[in-house]
Amino acid sequence: MEIAHKELKRVDLVSVSGRVDSVTAPELEASLRAINDDGRFRLVLDLAGLEYISSAGLRALVTTLKNCRRYNRGDVRLASVPERISEVLEIAGLDALFKVYPDTAEAVGSF
Repeated sequence: MEIAHKELKRVDLVSVSGRVDSVTAPELEASLRAINDDGRFRLVLDLAGLEYISSAGLRALVTTLKNCRRYNRGDVRLASVPERISEVLEIAGLDALFKVYPDTAEAVGSF
């Protein structure tokens, strides 16, 4: 798994690629928590390069979403979600929790 973080004016763009499973999910959660700890609660997750996400990875996303919404009316938006990952979100019932955008430009602009 690879994580790239870019701090923009009003939003943080986090690109996640590779596989998020029970081994790598804690690293993802720690990276997202560090952004929250810096007082940044508007996140766009670019998932274009994500190949696989397990329940542990989904839990990391939901935990981050709760943290962001709890403070300063933040949010987590998903961008460029591959079809396979979109199906996983739908099966898990999480597609209703997250706003999903076709690309990062729209997701960033939605804030």
